Amino acid sequence: MAAPGGYAAGPAATAPAKGAAGGAYTFQQKPQGVGRGVYRDPSQTQQPSARPMNIHHDKRVIKGNTYAAQVLPLSAQMELQMAEKEADRQKKRIAAQRKKKQQDEQTRSITPEPVEGRRHMDIQTELYLEELTDTIEEATAETQTDPMLDRPPTPKFIPSKSGRDAECQIDDGDLFNFDFEVQPILEVMVGKTLEQAMLEVLQEEELESMRQQQLEFEQRRKEEAVETQRLEAAERRKYEEKERRKKQEQERLRRERVTKEKLAARVFAKGFVCNLENKVFGRLEDEGWFYDSVEREVETIFMPWLNNQVGANLDKMRKTRNLVDNLVKMACEKAKTKIDPAETAQ
Repeated sequence: MAAPGGYAAGPAATAPAKGAAGGAYTFQQKPQGVGRGVYRDPSQTQQPSARPMNIHHDKRVIKGNTYAAQVLPLSAQMELQMAEKEADRQKKRIAAQRKKKQQDEQTRSITPEPVEGRRHMDIQTELYLEELTDTIEEATAETQTDPMLDRPPTPKFIPSKSGRDAECQIDDGDLFNFDFEVQPILEVMVGKTLEQAMLEVLQEEELESMRQQQLEFEQRRKEEAVETQRLEAAERRKYEEKERRKKQEQERLRRERVTKEKLAARVFAKGFVCNLENKVFGRLEDEGWFYDSVEREVETIFMPWLNNQVGANLDKMRKTRNLVDNLVKMACEKAKTKIDPAETAQ
């Protein structure tokens, strides 16, 4: 229960009840304060904080298993480092903002203090002044706070009496034998100590075994990774060699095909061109592109003129013959006409 003045009464160490041969052992503690006291503690230079503190929020208190080292995974370590860096950056950002704010406040123009005999007051800055009739009443008052009183000495705690008083005579060794009574406690302490030590040794061995297995696993994984890389490199080299051989074979086939085409074209061209000159010249000569100038002149000039002259002479001869025939015919007709009357007269 709480004692007056903000203090709580707790159990205190008391002796076993008198007259009891095997009384139970109880423990009572000196009362302690649960809040801020009324008086100042002379042994403390500063007033301690009255705010209660949870032990789970204290960074000096280790949480979890205290028998083995805290082994964090790599991802948790990276996240912890990133969180610490982010917290440092946040602190630096806040400090820079606070420093900038202080600099702005220092560089901001501040109204200087009034000279002796004058004082600052609010005035109107509007274009049209107005008369202020409401006057604020002012009064000066003084007060004096009481000084912090010293804490009086704490009275000695005396537990309240309960029950009836009785007296008896107890000789040395009748009530408590230390060697006999301490033996179970020592056995329990030694047993617990040995058990805890055995558990710690087994845990360390298990951790060492796990660490060894992890090292073996890492080594085996590295070997498998190296073997995988070697097999991948060999497979890649085989694939590249295969592709290179395929390209070489395709290039060889292409060159052979081109060579065959060129050879066939050469043979065809050779067979086509072997008599081409004679054929071309013969055809051109047949078409009249190659000719003798005299023969050409005779054929184109003389022969047409000769044909024309022969035709003209033949026409003249035909006309002459026709005339001669007509004359002969006319002479025959005249002679006939002359002969017919004579015959008729006879």
